[in-house]
Amino acid sequence: MKTSEPVIKQLDFGCQQTSDFLLPRPAVLKSFGWEHLHFEHHHQPQFDTPEHQGNWHVMACCPPSAFFLDNDLRSGERWLDGKLKREARNDGDIAIIPAGISQRCNWSITAQFTIVAIDPAFLQHIGQDWINPDRIELTPYFMTQQDALIQGIVSALREEVEGRKIGGQLLIDSLRTTLAIHLLRNYCITKPKLSSYADRLSKPKLKQVTDYINENLRQDIKLTELSAIVQLSPYYFLRLFKQTMNLTPHQYILQCRIEKAKFLLQHSESSIAEIASQVGFCDQSHLTRCFKRSLGVTPRQFQQA
Repeated sequence: MKTSEPVIKQLDFGCQQTSDFLLPRPAVLKSFGWEHLHFEHHHQPQFDTPEHQGNWHVMACCPPSAFFLDNDLRSGERWLDGKLKREARNDGDIAIIPAGISQRCNWSITAQFTIVAIDPAFLQHIGQDWINPDRIELTPYFMTQQDALIQGIVSALREEVEGRKIGGQLLIDSLRTTLAIHLLRNYCITKPKLSSYADRLSKPKLKQVTDYINENLRQDIKLTELSAIVQLSPYYFLRLFKQTMNLTPHQYILQCRIEKAKFLLQHSESSIAEIASQVGFCDQSHLTRCFKRSLGVTPRQFQQA
């Protein structure tokens, strides 16, 4: 009689699924609604997980313990990609479990640990200028090594989960990008190559971008739209654009809007409120603030002069 193969449990972070179903207790801290990134912190009794795999890359981190603990007691076993290893799990040790790689682990004592998961599609998006996106694959690592940068990112993400502060989403976006670049540099099987692009946008590509901006000033122009025109990642495009123009895309768009507003103030019968809408400002007061900051006079004063 044939015995059936054990079922490998699937963890889908893309559907906001958490790892609670694998463990005795739910996580004590969780992120919610972060795009391409997920955070959990756990306090668990003794456990042994079933074999499982996730669709995102996972970093498991052993935080500094809140009480004295013999390292021999704290150690445990992990089966990762078909290999078994005993882990010391010292303060700050991390494990890296790439997407699609099966694992299971056990703890023989009360355990504290953190997991951070990142969407492979985001790594492909960030790394497309350095690596063929189809070849972005991470190397599995047991929880036997330290990584100060990942530890710092995990700590910063935990602070964001514990208490909402101003600029939180912007900080999360920055940490996610930093984590992605760090993983590509240090844990990717295919080593990134320096980009073959020049340090500036070519004249044809720059014209494509600036033409698009000037034709769409009325719209909310996004960085992803501009980078797609020249087929670069947003982050690499931002760097090249700034080196070429000595302005960020945001600063250039604002400059174009003010120039267009100056022309319309002198050559059209539209009201200042109508002109503000035509060149992409939120309202007349938004135009007035930006106009005065740039030129030292209000739109009405400019018009009257």
